[in-house]
Amino acid sequence: MENTTYESNPILDKLPEHLKQFIKPQDYEDYTAVDQAVWRYVMRKNVDYLSTVAHNSYLEGLQKTGISIDDIPNMYGMNRILREIGWAAVAVDGFIPPSAFMEFQAYNVLVIASDIRQLENIEYTPAPDIIHEGAGHAPIIANPEYAEYLRRFGEIGCKAISSAKDYELYEAVRHLSIIKEAEGTPKDAIEKAEKHIEQLQENMGEPSEMALIRNLHWWTVEYGLIGSVDDPKIYGAGLLSSIGESAWCMTDDVQKLPYTIAATYTGFDITKPQPQLFVTPDFAHLSQVLEDFANTMALRTGGLKGLKKIVASNALGTLELSTGLQISGIIDHCLEYDGKPIYIRSTGATALAYREKELVGHGTDQHAEGFGSPIGKLKGINIAIEDMGPRDLKAYNIYEGERVRLEFEGGVIVSGEIVTGTRNLQGKIILITFKDCTVTHETNQLFLPEWGLYHMAVGQHIVSAYNGPADLNSFDLVTHELTPGGKDRTQKSAEQKLLEQLYKQVREYRTGHNRTISRNKVFAEVKEKFPSDWLLSVELYELAKATQENSLAASILEHLEAVKLQNPKVGHLIDDGLALVDQKLVTGL
Repeated sequence: MENTTYESNPILDKLPEHLKQFIKPQDYEDYTAVDQAVWRYVMRKNVDYLSTVAHNSYLEGLQKTGISIDDIPNMYGMNRILREIGWAAVAVDGFIPPSAFMEFQAYNVLVIASDIRQLENIEYTPAPDIIHEGAGHAPIIANPEYAEYLRRFGEIGCKAISSAKDYELYEAVRHLSIIKEAEGTPKDAIEKAEKHIEQLQENMGEPSEMALIRNLHWWTVEYGLIGSVDDPKIYGAGLLSSIGESAWCMTDDVQKLPYTIAATYTGFDITKPQPQLFVTPDFAHLSQVLEDFANTMALRTGGLKGLKKIVASNALGTLELSTGLQISGIIDHCLEYDGKPIYIRSTGATALAYREKELVGHGTDQHAEGFGSPIGKLKGINIAIEDMGPRDLKAYNIYEGERVRLEFEGGVIVSGEIVTGTRNLQGKIILITFKDCTVTHETNQLFLPEWGLYHMAVGQHIVSAYNGPADLNSFDLVTHELTPGGKDRTQKSAEQKLLEQLYKQVREYRTGHNRTISRNKVFAEVKEKFPSDWLLSVELYELAKATQENSLAASILEHLEAVKLQNPKVGHLIDDGLALVDQKLVTGL
């Protein structure tokens, strides 16, 4: 599938098709003046506060990445600047699979959710939005050490094996995100979907590799602190983009712990402020902990444990044998003996590869119904097949045209006539093809002659097991259907359209595009028709102070005091907005 609805660049051109399928164009015209005001308020507040508590890479990164305080970033503009530091950014279609999210990072591509939070969620939203992604993630990657950590995290994270329950939970969360955004979804349908997610979360069982590495992602990329436990600075995007939690996290109410691999087993609740945070001494330490965790993954340990993780995932994964042969498919069955795997089997389309390149003649067409093979050493023979030289192979009758009976430790027996063998670059046999072949284990018939040629993998051990295929081109991974784009403007009420128009008039006045509007009239209309709206009044106060219209400023202050009495929850937001103006942090119109 070729998606041509977004502007590409050399970094994005290198993305595989199965990642491009998630990219959705950013329709900049969909952002309203209210959206722009929300962005501006959060960014002004953040830059003011974060200048004292964020890692110095944050403010430097804002300048390097060209992210404006006054305007929601345009993806095309961001990409032109990000390209200079070797990165790119794309807007994606809502929630995407965790493995895909991380794989984007492995290609130096920052995933941006282009939606923006509503005014009522201005302090924090659990849903990904452009404030979180653009103002949180993008600036910090201008730091080279951190950028390399993020890339490496993606490279390792996308290989983490999920459980079947992880996939079920992802689908449930994605479903909820879609129906919540859809107009006219019945309330009971949303409540049912939310309850389903709660039930899944309460019964996840032992955490998978993906669940564990997502914990590391959360406590570093999203909610990380850096420096000393006594004097930490913020670098996590979730904190950088939350005007509420960035202040809360610096109080003594939040426990600060040294960042170690123990964070892997510390879960999180995305809907609540975090009771503790982890502090890394520097960005290089993040990479060390990541490597420590990677050493526990089936990607590096393989073996029976890794095989069982792949089987439990019930998803496309890869096993790599000690010869380098890679078997990609849905591995659904294994036999074991004395703590070791002795036979593996996949179901459905399977491909064989070596060094991430599919073996000629061993794609999914050849192995459409699955693949099965013994693993290990032959019974009573000290030398493994993969270590046999030409003389050894001939001595044991493992030779073209010979009929042979191979009995493996654990009891799997392969009996048939050898047709040919496939060797790796070191000259070792990695695959043996038989005709008229029978494969058995005790009373179980694993392969029969009438099924055609039998291809037996050669490998004494499973050295690696990981999520996804060895060769991305072996499988059709493009299955995602983009949700319809663009906001339906016809669904907006007349009141909402009027409020947006008032915000637009104030924005155009401030930017110099239209100085003919009467701010007194705009304020009067806001006060009469939208008495609970506070943000536009704060913006009008800013303009009144800048032009020294003291009577208008006084009237606005009086109105905002009434708004605070009516809705105390927004009182601190109003006070913060007014304080920014009074401190003369905004220097022009």
